[in-house]
Amino acid sequence: MSAPQTLLYAEDLAVGDRIGLGTHTVGEDELVDFARSWDPQWFHTDRDAAESGPFGSLIASGIHTLAVAQRLTVEVAYGRWAVIAGRQLRQVRFLSPVLPGTTLTGTCVIDDVTLDDRGRGLVTATVTLVDDAGRAVLDGVVESYVRRRG
Repeated sequence: MSAPQTLLYAEDLAVGDRIGLGTHTVGEDELVDFARSWDPQWFHTDRDAAESGPFGSLIASGIHTLAVAQRLTVEVAYGRWAVIAGRQLRQVRFLSPVLPGTTLTGTCVIDDVTLDDRGRGLVTATVTLVDDAGRAVLDGVVESYVRRRG
């Protein structure tokens, strides 16, 4: 992803801003490939075993779901902000399983913007992903340093 033409700075972000995120459908091949590389537990990688397991199906790794949240947030928000770096990810909750074929979408809500005298602001936001039925599958609080103007 290339840098945007117009950047938003810390001063441009306000508490309560609600940013709608795009969508991503988690296909079975993607789910299994991710899990084989990064979270090779049987309920993520073995369809037959997973069908006999507690969810009756393969489920996406929570880390995969978090990666989807990051991608969607970068595409719509962070990719437009003058981000310096992430500071902290906290209170991440995996709320419902993500099955193959699930389409995820979400929101990013600005909780706090604290400007400092070092040319930056600490932006705190809650990111939530929901499935096709509107059930929350993940939420978490993200802190990022964003440049101030001039």
